[in-house]
Amino acid sequence: MIIVSFFTLPRTAATRYLLVGIVLGIGANVPHNLLAQGNDPLPATTVTLPTDPAAILAVVGETPILMGELQSKVESRIQEVLGQSGQTFPEDQLKKARADLTRSMLASTIQTKMLRESFLLDQVGTQASDKRAEADEKMKQKARQMFLENEVTELFKQYKTEDLTDLDNQLRGKGTSLAARQREFADSILGHLYIREKVNKEPKVSIAEIVQYYEEHQNDFYNPERTRWEQLSVYFSRVSSQTEAQEQIAAMAKEAYYGGNMQAVARQYSHEPFAAKGGLHDWTARGALASEAIDQQVFTLPIGRMSEVIQDELGLHVLRVLDRRDAGITPLSEVQDQIRTKIREEKVTRSQQEAIEGIRDKVAVWSIFPDDVPGAKPLPPSIAQRSASVR
Repeated sequence: MIIVSFFTLPRTAATRYLLVGIVLGIGANVPHNLLAQGNDPLPATTVTLPTDPAAILAVVGETPILMGELQSKVESRIQEVLGQSGQTFPEDQLKKARADLTRSMLASTIQTKMLRESFLLDQVGTQASDKRAEADEKMKQKARQMFLENEVTELFKQYKTEDLTDLDNQLRGKGTSLAARQREFADSILGHLYIREKVNKEPKVSIAEIVQYYEEHQNDFYNPERTRWEQLSVYFSRVSSQTEAQEQIAAMAKEAYYGGNMQAVARQYSHEPFAAKGGLHDWTARGALASEAIDQQVFTLPIGRMSEVIQDELGLHVLRVLDRRDAGITPLSEVQDQIRTKIREEKVTRSQQEAIEGIRDKVAVWSIFPDDVPGAKPLPPSIAQRSASVR
């Protein structure tokens, strides 16, 4: 883990790397922000964060995200990393780390809420707010039942308890609670259901699409001349003389020739790195070997015939070529399943992206960090300034 290196770093460097570790969530379970553009770290935080747990950080559709939803998680994560580092750091640096980690968690939470809101909108459409509330409550009840039947069982195992009160106390020690985990589980389930409805995980791929892909990506299916072979070796560095090397390679070759099992002999006697695998060398392209003598032989020997003793700088060798293929394009029949899988994955990815873009269009987002979510708007001052805030 990166924290191990902190003990050998100067104080200023250790501070910097620790805070980077906190903000990037090293070792933390912080979901990747699918709705963000690219994978770059979030820009440096300049917005003042509120300290009031009831303060609103963002509004997703009709759902507010409160400071209290993230505050305890952030503090728990920071204390965990500080405890692992065994060091103390200036308060201004820790405040900056808290702000940046809050920002990262907020972006992830917004994503989950957007998926949840989209699923709810699909269920109720433009119906009145009471209908929306009714549908929301029904879905919460179903998610609550799933949480109790599945998630709580796993949490019991993880925290080695079968008591809900004890489990809740342990979760609070980690910066969360049973109720918070239940809300997160419900949001996650609803978001998953939305994506599942919008994305076909097994789209059809026609033969015409496979042929077109194959023709447009010929270079991807080109293979140079390559071969497979078995090898016996005696290294000069592991014997007392060249005479001893010659005696050993001759004995191995004789046993392999008359016994018919070159791989068994290689496992027992050969010196080369592939000996444990029976001296079996898988498909290798011409010119890829460090030994020019072996490279030349494996591409000229008749298939299935044992070679004479070959010498290079390392030692003496006996080879038997198992198969060889000329350079060329792999036939479509051999790669059509691979192409079908590739096209299917591309279709699923494209469908997911379209679903995400649809979410951005249908769910309005206001945030104190609007730049972190494409299409988000700044949180109105009338909401953002409800609680006093400090740096």
